[in-house]
Amino acid sequence: MVLQSLGLSSGVPELQPSTLYPWRQAPAPSRVRRAWVIPPISVSENHKRLPYPLVQIRSDKQQLGSVIYSIQGPGVDEEPRNVFSIDKFTGRVFLNATLDREKTDRFRLRAFALDLGGSTLEDPTDLEIVVVDQNDNRPTFLQDVFTGHVLEGAVPGTFVTRAEATDADDPETDNAALRFSILEQGSPELFSIDEHTGEIRTVQVGLDREVVAVYNLTLQVADMSGDGLTATALAIISVDDINDNAPEFTKDEFFMEAAEAVSGVDVGRLEVEDRDLPGSPNWVARFTILEGDPDRQFAIRTDPKTNEGVLSVVKPLDYESHERYELRVSVQNEAPIQATTPRAQRGQTRVSVWVQDTNEAPVFPENPLRTSLAEGAPPGTSVVTFSARDPDTQQPQRISYSKDYDPEDWLQVDGATGRIQTQRVLSPASPFLKDGWYRAIILALDNAMPPSTATGTLSIEILEVNDHAPALAPPPLGSLCSQPDQGPGLILGATDEDLPPHGAPFHFQLSPRVPDLSRNWSLNQINVSHARLRLQHQVPEGLHRLSLLLRDSGQPPQQREQTLNVTVCSCGPDGSCLPGAAALQAGGAGISLGALVIVLASTVVLLLLVLLAALRMRLGRRSRDESLLHGLKDDLRDNILNYDEQGGGEEDQDAYDINQLRHPVEPRTTSRPLGRPPLRRDAPFSHVRQPHRALPSSPADIANFISDGLEAADSDPSVPPYDTALIYDYEGDGSVAGTLSSILSSLGDEDQDYDYLQDWGPRFARLADLYGHP
Repeated sequence: MVLQSLGLSSGVPELQPSTLYPWRQAPAPSRVRRAWVIPPISVSENHKRLPYPLVQIRSDKQQLGSVIYSIQGPGVDEEPRNVFSIDKFTGRVFLNATLDREKTDRFRLRAFALDLGGSTLEDPTDLEIVVVDQNDNRPTFLQDVFTGHVLEGAVPGTFVTRAEATDADDPETDNAALRFSILEQGSPELFSIDEHTGEIRTVQVGLDREVVAVYNLTLQVADMSGDGLTATALAIISVDDINDNAPEFTKDEFFMEAAEAVSGVDVGRLEVEDRDLPGSPNWVARFTILEGDPDRQFAIRTDPKTNEGVLSVVKPLDYESHERYELRVSVQNEAPIQATTPRAQRGQTRVSVWVQDTNEAPVFPENPLRTSLAEGAPPGTSVVTFSARDPDTQQPQRISYSKDYDPEDWLQVDGATGRIQTQRVLSPASPFLKDGWYRAIILALDNAMPPSTATGTLSIEILEVNDHAPALAPPPLGSLCSQPDQGPGLILGATDEDLPPHGAPFHFQLSPRVPDLSRNWSLNQINVSHARLRLQHQVPEGLHRLSLLLRDSGQPPQQREQTLNVTVCSCGPDGSCLPGAAALQAGGAGISLGALVIVLASTVVLLLLVLLAALRMRLGRRSRDESLLHGLKDDLRDNILNYDEQGGGEEDQDAYDINQLRHPVEPRTTSRPLGRPPLRRDAPFSHVRQPHRALPSSPADIANFISDGLEAADSDPSVPPYDTALIYDYEGDGSVAGTLSSILSSLGDEDQDYDYLQDWGPRFARLADLYGHP
């Protein structure tokens, strides 16, 4: 097979298509003259005249018209399809579509030659088509805007930034050979660009941010080594600030006024100029007071928005001592100044501050004022003089005093002098007495126009006074053994209503008025508030009354003589009282005389009330003394009678009279004695029954009534004694004695003696048999 140029090829008549067998291999001939030799074929991209013949292939093994040609590969039967085609009879290859080298720069096809029978005449061979590049792509900058920074005053050759661009054309050709340039940068020309690399650098001195802060450069890139297609971009170069301008005051001297006796107020502003970048450390001003403020009464801060110095008073000024202040102030930047920067002409200034006289409030020299006063101080006691002074020495004024806070209304203040005294006694239980301190607030007011007021705090410590003697605390239950070497002794404690240091330690002592006590008893201190009482010699068992002397530690000390009741008992080996001594021990060791008197008095009162109730009930019955057994028959059986009816109270005259049970021998209507009445053995037999006595009409006669009643009850053999329980068969609503049914209710039947029922006759013998002794 040979390749012929299109110029040599001639028209070939078209052949009718037939069935081809491109994969069928024909028998190889015995001799092959030569193989296909097809060199690469070049074709320019963007070719417009289509279809465009590229080449003609031909096999010399068969005559023209007896060979069928075909091609395969990308651009034919592979993507992109239908770019190339071949005339199967003539072998001419055509370009059918516009080529783009930037998409595909070459195509590799396979060419086949078959006979009319479909047999392979030649081995398949490669057909390479190379797309020739055309300058059809402009160069492109990677960014529309390039930014860069450079310090003002930079030396020539300082790198600023770099511009970058690309070209889609063949980099091996001039179509992609790029060159950079600066189209415009203004005057003077301070920047240059490398045409090959795109680096932008400074070319001369003169960068000054205060003159031009930003430079805008128009860049260009061109292919074909600068003669082809072009593109443009923008380069923005910012000049960074350096501290090459020192701050300066706008004036050589500033005048201001300040009020006295105030602090934390602004006096005025100090204006400065600085050409450096606002807000940067090269621009921010810092102020320093060099002279004229030895007491540091002024301060200067920087306003972050205006960069001005704000002068303020940090300590109150005093017109009377200093009418005018002359300050010398300097200013400098937060960042250090550049060494080449010229010195500022107004780096310092003078500030004159005139102090304005105002009415100052009075001043308490000592505030708060602390003093002390003894508790219980009587009205009119002087506490302290709480006076103030007027700072306005050039205009003397009168000061008056008053109370602002005195919750107990305890103090009285002299309005002219400030002298304070008590006007009543302060209660120790006052809720406004905190930890022994009382707090009051005093006002001092001058008579200026307008007046000024000062507030003073007065703290009074209420001193504790030793006005209470110690007393024995109730001792624990215990006793003392009659043998001195037995038992732990009796622990005694003391208390004191006074607060320290007027309380403990307490001193315990046996009364010196009774010398015999120290011979038999000893009292040893255990700690600051307790002592131990012991026997030195054996003493009789029973209740002993000791006199003790207690003394506290106050100044002057307080003492008290107090009686102590001590029970002495026989003890076992373990030091505890034997059972036989329990009654003595129950007497209560250590019970004070006052407590004993109270207990005895309560007992007497209780007994009197019980006795009064008993007498009331007895006298009520005596008025209705009729025989309960009146009208009884001799055939009355010796049985217990059950009664299911209860009377209607003391007013019910039809109720049974219990006296008939006590005197069965005295029935009014019976003719037969029922037995003799039981008699008390502790009462005289010669006693005559007392007549009924009416209740006293006057409360003054109640004592005599009770005394007579007691004597009558003790002497009457037919009634129980006054100190035993009375048995009632009826309690009425109108009884003045109340209910006494619970008295002696805890006693068992074994404590009652029912043998006397035998003396009441046969009717009560049954009860005697049931409840009496066997």
